[in-house]
Amino acid sequence: MPVNALYRDDFYLSTCEAVVTAVHEDGGIELDQTCFYATSGGQPGDTGALERADGTKIALGQTKHGPSKDIVIHVPLENEPRPEVGETLVLHVDWQRRYRLMRMHTACHLLSVVCSYPITGAAVGEEESRVDFDMTETIDKDQVTSKLMELVAENHPVYLQWITDEELAANPDIVKSKNVRPPIGLGRVSLVCIGENSSIDSQPCGGTHVSETQEVGQIHIAKIEKKGKENRRFRIRFGTPGDEA
Repeated sequence: MPVNALYRDDFYLSTCEAVVTAVHEDGGIELDQTCFYATSGGQPGDTGALERADGTKIALGQTKHGPSKDIVIHVPLENEPRPEVGETLVLHVDWQRRYRLMRMHTACHLLSVVCSYPITGAAVGEEESRVDFDMTETIDKDQVTSKLMELVAENHPVYLQWITDEELAANPDIVKSKNVRPPIGLGRVSLVCIGENSSIDSQPCGGTHVSETQEVGQIHIAKIEKKGKENRRFRIRFGTPGDEA
């Protein structure tokens, strides 16, 4: 059944109560609402635990979508207990991991500002993220790092605006990615905006992000790789060059 995905409106919500609506044969758990982000758009789903009334916990190895984006399945680790349909659980997101992913995902958006080329692929990770651009130019990674850190230090606000699926269809140029489509089909699409009045950037994205750019912290471009004639892969890491966090 459709889930109330609380993370879409509050990226900092790390715990909530929810009722079990389905338990699949493979152990996957559906809930009436969730603060767990489901794998999508290059960002991995949340891990954490579901706490039962007696205090025992069901450890989760991943969170993913079902057949459609309005279904979220919480997948327990092997040999974890199975809850009952109708049972009330308290959800606990692994916040340290989620927050690193939020910082990284926001850094990827900043990179798309510094390198204003079409995006051909991306993957957000806890230690390293990558963004692939459709470009042939040679660019200095230290120069990119410097521009990224300027945007971080300027501490621009990061916030959401919502538009309808129809508004997105009427303005296709706001999509930076060439082959990853924004999350449509739910009636509304979130625009991640950076800067007052979107002065730095605005693009459709269903991932989780920090609320101001300084939260990203120290980041750098570790490597730029040539992946084909017109493709460059940028690898972003925390910390300074030679001192990964």
